[in-house]
Amino acid sequence: MGGWLEGEVALITGGGSGIGRAVALRYLAEGARVAVLDRDAGQLDDLPDGVLTVTGDVRSPDDLHRAVEATVERFSKLDILVPNAGIWDYHRSVTRLTGKELSEAFDEVFGINVKGYVLAVEAAWRELVRSRGSIVMTLSNASIHTDGGGSLYTASKHACLGLLRQFAYELAPKVRVNGVAVGGMRTQLRGPESLGLQDRTLAASFAKNEASGEKQPPLIPLYDSSVEPEHFTGPYVLLASRANSGTVTGAVIPADGGIAVRGFRTPAGGAGL
Repeated sequence: MGGWLEGEVALITGGGSGIGRAVALRYLAEGARVAVLDRDAGQLDDLPDGVLTVTGDVRSPDDLHRAVEATVERFSKLDILVPNAGIWDYHRSVTRLTGKELSEAFDEVFGINVKGYVLAVEAAWRELVRSRGSIVMTLSNASIHTDGGGSLYTASKHACLGLLRQFAYELAPKVRVNGVAVGGMRTQLRGPESLGLQDRTLAASFAKNEASGEKQPPLIPLYDSSVEPEHFTGPYVLLASRANSGTVTGAVIPADGGIAVRGFRTPAGGAGL
């Protein structure tokens, strides 16, 4: 029995690690053929045989067009685009940065997180119109709520939500555009080089918190749910599936542990059940 994406072709940016890699592996398991663009060639080396890998930077229109062209040359079409490459600002507040730091970090964060999404869609939309395909964007709890990062990251992810809605309008009726607003997970997500955070990872932050023996649960209702990337991939499959989401566009599935229903007194009202 085939998977939900049997015969589909997907291109994932930032697919060498983290949620992008997890989505690539899940799409393969669902029957899709997969291409991955990542700027770190080393992270592409151990992807499974059959995955088309392209080294490139999402801030480069040429690199993104090259990735789309390589995908179509290998697999004859493109059905699904997953704009996913991103960096996090590690909650850097505007009050902790100088004007020069803010200016440089803004260009880097928005260049990858926002410009990278715009350029990916520009490179792919013609093929997606041809296949009547879909776009599934990686959003964040910071696309909807405050304090999912610092001011720059939160603004960049709010911008991505606006892009999703506008793309859904501009590309209808041929291409569906949806997103998954993920929460924090154990990944190699890094910070801006302009702030000296290029070697810091979320996985290291999780390890530090776990080593501290802190017993207070995180402030999300599903605080005992997994933080591994592979457990966030289901909505990406659903939204890419023609059979199961063929009437859905402009939608965002929150996969953030239920932040929107967080209480005032405790993160989860049923903790004692």
